[in-house]
Order: sequence, then structure tokens, then C-alpha cells
Amino acid sequence: MAFPKIGNLAPRFSATDAEGKKVALKDFKGEKNVVVYFYPKAMTPGCTVQAQGIRDSAKALADRDTVVLGLSPDPEKKLAKFIERDELNFTLLSDEDHAIADKYGAWGPKKFMGKEFDGILRTTFIVGKDGRLKAILDKFKTKTHHEDLIAALDDLEA
Repeated sequence: MAFPKIGNLAPRFSATDAEGKKVALKDFKGEKNVVVYFYPKAMTPGCTVQAQGIRDSAKALADRDTVVLGLSPDPEKKLAKFIERDELNFTLLSDEDHAIADKYGAWGPKKFMGKEFDGILRTTFIVGKDGRLKAILDKFKTKTHHEDLIAALDDLEA
């Protein structure tokens, strides 16, 4: 599956957050830039480091008029535990059937310890206030993802 094209309207979606509330991409149109990031599994080492980096960048993201939506195939209950355990200050959404990941091209074949399987491809999309896809980050380290994200947001402003 291919990524959506930069410059096109971002694929629309709505999903439930850790509290079971519906959140839709359109809720932010005209108001905020939206970071839509797909991660494989809550509370695993790489996903935790990535989420903590975003958490610790809250002021920098707010200064750039940006909200973050993290999506994974985890159920709401697990998202709630992840938020509580790591004191996350952004929204996590449940994409259990990976339908949203499919729309964004963030679901596909992976290899882990010699095994091949389908799963979340760790990918971040930046959606502008106009609802259009501005950038895609798919090659980054979880430890520095937040730095790459802020740099990409700054590049869009320049």
C-alpha cells in the first residue's frame, strides 16, 4: 500500500480515544496542524521512547499550533494504561482493525526476528490546518522522532 500524496487532502478518519470518545481528523481543520503518527504497540520499548519524546515536546508542538494523534491497533483500555503509566499529554486512538493505517499506507509486511508478518509501519504524517497532507516521516529513530518532527514542522513554516 502506498502513502497518500503530499498536497492532497489527508484521508479522513474518526476513532475512539482511551476514554471511548470519538475523535475525528476534521475536528481540527482550520484550527490546528495535526500530527498523525502510527506506532505498533503501546508500552513496548520503542513505542514508549517515541511517546515520551512527543510528551516532552508538548510546548514546542503547542508553539507550532500542532496537536498529536497517536494511532495503534491497541484497544482503548491498553491506551488508557499507556497514557497513565507514561503521563502522556496527547491523544491516543484505537485502530484495532487497522482500517485507518490501511488508508494511510501505514500497514504492511514487516520482518521481526526472521519472521514475516503484516503490522503497523512506524510512520508519521503532518496534516496542515487546511486538511492537506504536508509531510511524511517514515525513516527515523524512535529516540529522536520528536526532534525530526519539530524540524519538519519548522521546515513547513519556512
